[in-house]
Amino acid sequence: MFGLFLFYVYRQLKTETLVPEIATIPMSTLKIWSFIILGLSGLILGGKLVVDNAVEVASSMGVSEKIIGLTIVAAGTSLPELVTSVVAVVRKNNDIAIGNIIGSNIFNIFLILSVSSFIRPIEFASIFNIDIYILAGGTIFLFIAMFTGVKKKLDRWEAALLLISYLAYTTYLIAKEV
Repeated sequence: MFGLFLFYVYRQLKTETLVPEIATIPMSTLKIWSFIILGLSGLILGGKLVVDNAVEVASSMGVSEKIIGLTIVAAGTSLPELVTSVVAVVRKNNDIAIGNIIGSNIFNIFLILSVSSFIRPIEFASIFNIDIYILAGGTIFLFIAMFTGVKKKLDRWEAALLLISYLAYTTYLIAKEV
């Protein structure tokens, strides 16, 4: 499925008209690769620190691993996406913001989940059914919000509804655990 997604993106790029060139600071190939490697190293180290310390703190407080994964770790690993999307929206690059979010979800479901399961099979527990329904509901709501209406955009009230839904869901998770 991930391969099909990449093929789809490739086909889309071939048919799109080119965007005007953005002014960039000239850098050597070595400097660019150094930044990429440094950034990836930082992400790996940061991700490890977030996961390890979140598990340690939450476990010492008696919180289940499901709650840790669905809240603390999910929020910690999504912060780079949040910053990227906010910066893109502020700079009026809405396509980057939407592409970042949708691409990240497709990447996580089709590539990360499949590679992780390939390395070590992951058993599905029925306790995640409600979470999957909420994920599907949010995705359907986003799809409807983005493709209906005159402006075909996510309005503030729709964004507020998504944010309130997330906060309600997180509150539900925590209340269910306590």
